[in-house]
Amino acid sequence: MKKREQKKPPKQTASAYIEGSGKIVETDIVSTLEENYMPYAMSVIVSRALPEIDGFKPSHRKLLYTMYQMGLLNGARTKSANIVGQTMHLNPHGDAAIYETMVRLARGNEALLHPYVDSKGNFGKAYSRDMAYAASRYTEAKLEPISAELFAEIDKDAVDMVPNYDNSTTEPSLLPVRFPAVLVNSNFGLAVSMASNICSFNLKEVCETTIALIKNPQHDALSTLKGPDFPGGGLIVYDEAEMRKIYDTGIGAVKVRAVYNFDRENRCIEVTQIPPTTTIEAVIDKVAELVKDGKLKEISDCRDETDLSGLRLAFDLKKGYEPEALMQKLFRLTPLQENFNCNFNVLIAGTPKVMGVYEIISEWTDFRRQCVKRRIYFDVQKKKEKLHLLLGLKKILFDIDYAIKLIRETEEESEVVPNLMIGFGIDEQQAEYVAEIKLRHINREYILKRTEETDTLQKEIAEMEDILSSPKKVDKVIIDELEDIISKYSQPRRTMFLYDVSEDEEFVEEQPESYPVNIFFTREGYFKQITPKSLRMSGDQKLKESDEIIYSAEVSSNSELLFFTNKFQCYKSRCADFPETKASVMGEYIPAKLGMDEGETPVFMAVTEDYSETLVIFFKNGKCAKVPLSSYETKTKRKKLSNAFSDLSEVVKMFVIKGDEDFVLRSTAGKTILFSTALVLAKSARDTQGVQVMRLTKAELAGAYKADAFDVENLEDYRIKTIPQAGMLGEFEQMKLE
Repeated sequence: MKKREQKKPPKQTASAYIEGSGKIVETDIVSTLEENYMPYAMSVIVSRALPEIDGFKPSHRKLLYTMYQMGLLNGARTKSANIVGQTMHLNPHGDAAIYETMVRLARGNEALLHPYVDSKGNFGKAYSRDMAYAASRYTEAKLEPISAELFAEIDKDAVDMVPNYDNSTTEPSLLPVRFPAVLVNSNFGLAVSMASNICSFNLKEVCETTIALIKNPQHDALSTLKGPDFPGGGLIVYDEAEMRKIYDTGIGAVKVRAVYNFDRENRCIEVTQIPPTTTIEAVIDKVAELVKDGKLKEISDCRDETDLSGLRLAFDLKKGYEPEALMQKLFRLTPLQENFNCNFNVLIAGTPKVMGVYEIISEWTDFRRQCVKRRIYFDVQKKKEKLHLLLGLKKILFDIDYAIKLIRETEEESEVVPNLMIGFGIDEQQAEYVAEIKLRHINREYILKRTEETDTLQKEIAEMEDILSSPKKVDKVIIDELEDIISKYSQPRRTMFLYDVSEDEEFVEEQPESYPVNIFFTREGYFKQITPKSLRMSGDQKLKESDEIIYSAEVSSNSELLFFTNKFQCYKSRCADFPETKASVMGEYIPAKLGMDEGETPVFMAVTEDYSETLVIFFKNGKCAKVPLSSYETKTKRKKLSNAFSDLSEVVKMFVIKGDEDFVLRSTAGKTILFSTALVLAKSARDTQGVQVMRLTKAELAGAYKADAFDVENLEDYRIKTIPQAGMLGEFEQMKLE
């Protein structure tokens, strides 16, 4: 026999239009993605979504620089619409995007620990989903005092200036920030295939940690930088190991709880601070849902009492319940406790890099050193230029009368500078400076005062050049600036810590006492549960026309239910989630009850108490999959599992078995086999395609049945001991179900 040649997979192509030719040709899809999609992806990553080492995204930087150029650092507030319009010179992405950026940077929005924009008017609230900000024509803004630390050296060549999008002006590539703003204010960015989520830290702690690390690179940051400090406060459930992981790698989760107090007189719990990842509406909606479902019987009413004084959520507590126990339950079931997932992804020299706190501070320090050196070098050059001019002026001091005579006797204006150069031995710049002196300044007093500056300038230049030549002195400048910022802008920590909160302290939901119930599941997707006593007193089961019961059993009321759908998904629920009813009621419609997708219907229901069973799936292609039911067990309360089973072939039948059992399979060709599931190896992957059990040629699997459902003497004749097998022709139709 000839060895069968393996066919290579077809090369994926895409249609491409050749401009001007009127032709469409096939081109390699990989090259198309590289030419068209990759530049877009890189643009989003580098120029839009991720912050840089100065702590800003391009949109933030363009807005703040525009406000600085408008004189809004020291001037009065102006309409936000004016700022938005001016920013369009640098940011072409539309006025709505610019204004949204300004809203988040504003004090009124309360999204930042240290806002950069002093706002007046309604700027919405970061902790509210529905509290919308006013239009830009109604609000006013200027820069906050702390913004002065962003631009202190912008005019001294501390950073590179680059052309804007249409080359009509220039803008800074980075801001020469005097403190690690990248850690002080939170930042979230979603790029293509990557994201960034940086939490905020206390300004004083960040600056002190930076100073300590400059002095000693082996400093333990956790001793000075206690942990994140969120604008909305909250309580951090402290985990030292997780915190060190974040500081070392930039990846980790911080668990944040709401802050509350209990009004005993009115039996009302008042929540005044919530985690930064949620909103007051999300909390209210979740609590209302739980109350409606009967999972929060302790609460009689919940209200949003947020006003001008700040955030406040009120929960009225019924008599007989303890507030501490209720709050533990709310922390577990609602967004009043959530994780802030840290992902410190920062652009360094145009390359995204995930870094821990240590590395971020190190990168910022290197960046700041360059800014300080460039600023000092700029000042040195300016002072040297001034000194050079004053030295020329000093030479005039020896004979002012001769200088005046020289100028008066020069017939042509263009010859004044050359004559001064020759007469006093000075260069062109010095001669130009002397020639431009006003007539009123041609006196000995003025010239003596100017020339006295030369000694001061020479001393200052020497000091600056000494700093430039000494890395330690450059670091001393940075440290002095950080200490100055601490004295000016530090504020008390808003987020406190909960120490020694063990996992055992986490609220464990009490399991209700178990009792037997009868459950019924129909082909059309209806479910109901009835107590045995009620079932004995009931008549016939009420069903839709043409519907039928496909599963019924007596189970525990604490049993879990798994509904497998025609869209290869599994929805999890519990018997306790369904009300007890009567036979005369049609029951709950599962797609609506569990919120299934449009057109999605349940095709099989599995019932379990401990997930010790095994799910057996038979497919039309003759394959059988064995999946331990424990693969569908989740530690969280996730109710929807995607890829619940393989979609490579249509499902013929599903079964749940305790141990290995015998099954009868029949094909559309009339062949039959009897086999044990012990021949099939179980796979933990939920969407495993299984193994071939029945070999099919121009046929499909028509049916799968448990062997104990048949009472046939010669059933053993169809047994197979190895798989796959084609099976035997037989009078299968004559096998009678018991």
